[in-house]
Amino acid sequence: MARQVRIAVQTLPVPSDRLGAMLLAGRPGWCDELPLLVGARVSLRELSLSDAPALVANLNTLEVQRFIAPPPSTIATFENFVVWAQCERARGRYACFAVVPHGMSAPIGVFQLRQVEGGFTTAEWGFAIGSAFWGGGYFPDAARMIVDFAVDTVGVSRLEARSAVDNGRGNGALRKLGAVQEGVLRRAFRRGERTMDAALWTILADDWRQMRAFWRSPIVH
Repeated sequence: MARQVRIAVQTLPVPSDRLGAMLLAGRPGWCDELPLLVGARVSLRELSLSDAPALVANLNTLEVQRFIAPPPSTIATFENFVVWAQCERARGRYACFAVVPHGMSAPIGVFQLRQVEGGFTTAEWGFAIGSAFWGGGYFPDAARMIVDFAVDTVGVSRLEARSAVDNGRGNGALRKLGAVQEGVLRRAFRRGERTMDAALWTILADDWRQMRAFWRSPIVH
């Protein structure tokens, strides 16, 4: 998770029948429910309240928290975050997927996508996976599905990620995915009493489509 998310339980206002019909008519389907994304190693699905215990255990370790904003540290606060995430998804401003390896039912991490500009043309994404599952190929599998979702379903043109400069593993993963480092944001990330520089990584929709076509093209010997 690249940025700290303020946890708040919010309720959706109930519109009039006419206004409600107008809002629903132009509402993307993912605002009502996130799709199930199935990859080679993991599935991505919407968070549920029952995910809180597993995610608290997986994300509240020193290794995982070293380069991310602190995630909710108790089951109750993580449940509040799940409710907040679902409210923001319903408003069309945010999506958060649970990462579930094949053969498991409990999630090992999360991927987030949040609107930066109105209309979701520019978005920021972040991710966190339990350290026990690092190096298992779960990140690239999940990351490609998230970028596909952002570009093809949400309509994102520019996808940004911020990663602490000292986060060699995270920066290397973004580079392998095809993200471009556009610059360094000085003292942009605070962890406890320490302030660190952050690398700004971007993926443009047109570049992603070209890379995806190359990956999927047959190899001719």
